[in-house]
This record gives sequence, C-alpha cells and structure tokens, in this order.
Amino acid sequence: MDNEISAAIKDLLISTKIKGIGKLVEHMEKEGFFTAPCSGKHHLCKEGGLAEHSLNVLKTAISLDASLGTAKEGTFSYNDLVITCLLHDLGKMGDYSKANYVPNVLKSGKVSEAEPFKTNKDLLYVPHEVRSIAIAERFINLTEEQEFAILYHNGLYGDFRYTIQGKETPLYLILHFADMWCSRVTEIEEGED
Repeated sequence: MDNEISAAIKDLLISTKIKGIGKLVEHMEKEGFFTAPCSGKHHLCKEGGLAEHSLNVLKTAISLDASLGTAKEGTFSYNDLVITCLLHDLGKMGDYSKANYVPNVLKSGKVSEAEPFKTNKDLLYVPHEVRSIAIAERFINLTEEQEFAILYHNGLYGDFRYTIQGKETPLYLILHFADMWCSRVTEIEEGED
C-alpha cells in the first residue's frame, strides 16, 4: 500500500465535508480499498492498484475540467469530481468482508504472472458500478448526478452499455473519459518499463 496515495485519497474525501464521509473512509480502510488491485490482469493489477487508479482518474478529471470549463454553476462541482472519481470503482474492493479480487494461485502453488488476480467466487456477482453506489450510500448520500455518473462510468464497456446512449451528462462524460484515459493510456504506459 502506498501511504502517500491513501493519505491523499482520505484527505480529499474528508475535505468534501459530506455527512458520513469519515465513516465511509474507515469502511474503505477496513474492507481493503487501499490495498486492492484494480484488475485481475489488466491495468494496475497489483496491491494498491485500485487506490492508485482512483487518484489517477481524479487528477485526469480535474485537468479535463480545467481545460473544458465544465464544473460551473448548473452542471457539477469540485466535490462532485472528488466523490465520483474516487468512489467510481469502490465496488472493486469487494463487499461483506470478501475481497473482489483474490490471488490467482496455480496448481504449482505459484501466483500466475499473466493474471495475478482472479474474481473471488465467494462474493456473489454484482456489477462493480452497482456495488460502488450501494457501498457509498451506506454511509453518505450521493446526489442523483453522482449516482448516474458512477453507474454508467464504463460506458460501452459496462453492463449498462445500451442504456447510456443519448443520456450522457457532463459529469458522466468527464468521469468516463478520465477513467478510460487512465486505464487505457496512462496506467498502461506506467507498466511498460
């Protein structure tokens, strides 16, 4: 776990001053958000990858917003960016004290190099977008716009790909693009050393 990344995420979430955010941060810590991988074999499939990805998405979204000038009265706020970007993949940490990803141990007893993690079969399948909203809302009240952005953030790559077309919002678009940019460009380049 990268203490700098986890401290930054905690500080950013607490800075929103949303009622219940402290309890959510405690839950994230307890349930392994800061140590979970972001994927099983793709971007940031390493310990702490989920937290690193979430912070990357926020940084990218802030840059996009600054370039586009989208966070203005009537659209969304800085807090909306912090909440949606840092919590969009919250469900990937798992739920009910069960990790979403577990080490992919081969018959030889070694962890697979090609796919270091696999989905935990002991955790019932719920799309991570849905799980992210459910976990967050146990502690804080998300706005309609935040829920929408988190639910649809995977766009054409998620379980809800056919329902987002024509219903895009500015916050959703910023989150979706930042997430895609990080997972398909930034985080892939970082791993190519």
